[in-house]
Amino acid sequence: MPGKAVCCPVEVTLRVIGGRWKVLIIHQLLNGTMRFNQLQRDLTGITHRTLSRQLREMEADQLVVRNNFNEIPPRVEYSLSPLGHSLKTILFAMDEWGRKYHVTIR
Repeated sequence: MPGKAVCCPVEVTLRVIGGRWKVLIIHQLLNGTMRFNQLQRDLTGITHRTLSRQLREMEADQLVVRNNFNEIPPRVEYSLSPLGHSLKTILFAMDEWGRKYHVTIR
């Protein structure tokens, strides 16, 4: 995200974690380190290409750490960085709000 002009901190947050998948990926990784295929299985509807792109962007934004193992077959694991973990409170607040909203509109 470097180099993009922003007007407020909320906009910064939305630029980093906005979109359909990033918050859901972070939510999955809050449970611990995961392999690519495991993430794809748990995120119903995400394509291989989209997951790969989102993880690369999140790695560039320092939210996700990619760990490559020098093995055959190759093994790659993803985990949240300390910066990624710092979003935990925000995600829990979003979860709580979503539950309340769901009950309210029923």
